[in-house]
Amino acid sequence: MSKSAYSIDSGEEKLDRVIIVAWVDNEAGVLARVSGLFSGRGYNIESLAVAKVDEERNISRITISTNGTKSVIEQIKAQLLKLVPVHKVAEFKIDDNSIFKELALIKFVGGADLLQNAEKICVDFKVEFLDKTPLSFVAQIVSSRREIDDFIKKAKPFGLASITRTGPLAMTKGSETIKDNKGKVL
Repeated sequence: MSKSAYSIDSGEEKLDRVIIVAWVDNEAGVLARVSGLFSGRGYNIESLAVAKVDEERNISRITISTNGTKSVIEQIKAQLLKLVPVHKVAEFKIDDNSIFKELALIKFVGGADLLQNAEKICVDFKVEFLDKTPLSFVAQIVSSRREIDDFIKKAKPFGLASITRTGPLAMTKGSETIKDNKGKVL
C-alpha cells in the first residue's frame, strides 16, 4: 500500500482540488525545496507554474495545483511557510471568488481536409492561431481546465499531434490583494 498522504481514510473528509500559491525568493534551489516538501510527504502536484513576478524584490510566484482533504491542505500550507525562502502562502479554492485560467498550445498535423476540420473546431473555441503551414498549425487556447479538456476531446480525431499546458493560474476577483508581512502587495 502507498504511503502517500492521500492513502489515509478520507471517509469523513472529502478531497478538494485547490491551487496553492507561494511567493518565494527567486534563487537557486527554492523550487527543489518546495517540490521536495511535496514528494517527501507523499503529496501530489497536479501542475506547477513558476515565474518571477517582482524584479525589484527578486520574488517569484509558484502556483501549485494539488488535492487533498482540508487537513492535508492546511498541513501543506503550514509546511511551505516553514521554508526559509517563502514569503507568503495563499490558497485559491475553486469557487466564484477567484479567476482560474490555463494556457494550452496544441499542434495539428495532417492533410488539407483534416486541418480544415480542425480549424473549424478551433474557431468554435475561439483559439488563436500562432503558426500555420500547409501540413500543420499551432493553436493557443486560454480558458478553464474543463473547456480545454473539452476542446482536446473534440479536436483529437482531427490531426491533434502534440499538447502542452501550463496548468491553472489563479487570482482573486475584485480589489483584494495579497500582501507580504511588511504590507507590500505580492
